[in-house]
Amino acid sequence: MNIPVQVIAQPKFLGQHEDKFAFAYTISITNQSRHNITLRNRHWIITHADGSIEEVIGEGVIGETPELAPGKSYSYTSGALIPTPVGSMRGSYGFVTEDGHSFRAEIPEFTLYSPDAPLH
Repeated sequence: MNIPVQVIAQPKFLGQHEDKFAFAYTISITNQSRHNITLRNRHWIITHADGSIEEVIGEGVIGETPELAPGKSYSYTSGALIPTPVGSMRGSYGFVTEDGHSFRAEIPEFTLYSPDAPLH
């Protein structure tokens, strides 16, 4: 069963906090299928400019497990604190349909970029 879900990310640099770089990102998730789906978990892969990688795995998003009816969208804003002025995030969301079918939707990679970061 192929369940189409659109995921769009909009990152924003917030500034430096001590020795880290703070970013917010707003995610918009749209159910493009004919099924009711519920977001159950998330898996993020955060890559820093120095090549180091951190993974974040958890239940829901911002403490919620939203249900999306066909054609409906859900948006939330969260953040990342990374050790370099440039990085990227990608991952996937785990969903379940009303009839119990589990599937994953990819989160396309997006860049975290401080405006003060040197261009290479």
